[in-house]
Formats: sequence, structure tokens, C-alpha cells
Amino acid sequence: MNKSEALDLLKKIRDGAVSPEDALLRMRAAPFEDLGFAKVDHHRGLRQGVAEVIYGAGKTPEQIAGIAAAMHSGEGGRKPVIITRIHPDAAEAIQKSLPLQYFAAARIGIVGAMPEPDGIGRVVVATGGTSDIPVAEEAAVTAEALGNEVVRLYDVGVAGLHRMLSRLDDIMDAQAIVAIAGMEGALASVIGGLAGCPVIGVPTSVGYGASFGGVSALLSMLNSCACGVSVVNIDNGFGAGYLASMINHRRLDGGGRGGMDGSGSGGAKRGEGCGAGMGKPE
Repeated sequence: MNKSEALDLLKKIRDGAVSPEDALLRMRAAPFEDLGFAKVDHHRGLRQGVAEVIYGAGKTPEQIAGIAAAMHSGEGGRKPVIITRIHPDAAEAIQKSLPLQYFAAARIGIVGAMPEPDGIGRVVVATGGTSDIPVAEEAAVTAEALGNEVVRLYDVGVAGLHRMLSRLDDIMDAQAIVAIAGMEGALASVIGGLAGCPVIGVPTSVGYGASFGGVSALLSMLNSCACGVSVVNIDNGFGAGYLASMINHRRLDGGGRGGMDGSGSGGAKRGEGCGAGMGKPE
């Protein structure tokens, strides 16, 4: 349950459409459910606008299935349950008991139906090279599972800048951009110098010896001279997709998902591009 759903429930109680007993039944799992090996936070969506996400690495298939089942039933099957960094064997085991859709490239499992996009505009996910696509897919699928329309721009790195310039309209029309690159990580700075919206840099561990497993790209992005560029951890596609979704659902008047009302309405209209209203303080 997120904030808009909680407010809708309270209005139905006020209007007599739902009895207090039925409302209490819907909130019976609050604030968390103790499974012994995990404490499922059923009110994460109410506090933050997005339900808890399961980090699959290090968990057994049985643990993941138990947490996902509790979350899926707690939401009444209305919201997708996101599982990141899940191994294909674990996904196959979980599919025996839950309606899990597995996105192999992203290593993400989704229990339940994917939502229709309800953000202000589009989220662009761009990569420097093809080797960055697994991290990019983690970002893209995360954003899609959180109700965003995603435009993928893959293999548009600085070694062939004309490839990215051919998609300049997509860059200028975005509400948030995730720039993913290994090697020297220059992509975030280049896109940051072209776009008027927030750019989220994701350094990847792609590269040769002196890239130090992504540290080179991380330091390059952190030292970007382009304004409006923020950086997440190495290979953290999920974190970038989540943050892009918060940006794309935040209304210019202070509302929106991610600590706000979750309506996804208002703000810049589609087609106005990422620079619309960005120079105004909220």
C-alpha cells in the first residue's frame, strides 16, 4: 500500500464505501511480517511511495519465494514484486510456486503484472558499449516495473559520438537519463553537457587492468564538470533505475512518488522535455 492508496482507503471509509473493519483487514499486515529469516516491510510503499525490493543475491530460492509470497499477498496481487540479482536456477525454482517473470539480461524477477507507465515523461537508459547492457537492463527493467516508459540507447559511447548525436531528440525529451559506462566513464559527462534533466551516472566494471574494476569510471563520473550529474555505485543499475523513477514521478509543485503522493500527475507535460521548469526552485 502506498500513500495514494492509503488516502483513497481513508476517503472510502469517510464516504461509507468501505467499513472500518474491512479497512483494518486490508491493513492487517502492518507494519511488518516476521518470517523468521526476514521481516517483510509492508509499509515501505506507504512511507516511500515504492514497496520493498528483494535483493536476491545471497538468499536461497526458498527464502526469496517466502518473502515474495508475503509481499505479493500483502499487496493483494495489485503491485509487482521486484527481485534483483536473482540467479536463473533460483528463478526457475520460484516459478514453480509464484507467477514470476524472469528477465535474464537484467537478472531481475518480477512477481505479478508489469504496470502501465504513469510517470511525467520518459526515462532514457544509455550505455557506452554493448558490454554495459546487463547493468543497463537492470536499470531499465527496474524503471519499467516502477511505472516508467523507458527508451534504450545502447552502444552510443564516446568512441563514436555520432551514434549518440543521432538520438539527440530522445536525450532532450527525457525527464531523467541513466548514463552507463565502463572504461573511462566519459559518457555521463557528455550526456550531462547536452541534457537539461538530471543525469544519473552508473560506472561499470567493464574495462582493462587500469580500470580497476570500475573505479576509474567511478572517479571520472564523480569528477564530471557537467552540471546535474549524480553518480551511483559501480554496476548499480537498480539504484539508478529507482532514482530515475523517483525523478520521473515527482511533480514540480512538490508532489509525486518517492515520499510524495504517488499520483504521477502534474509537472511537465510529455513533449516539453527534461529542461521544462528545471531552473525554478521548488
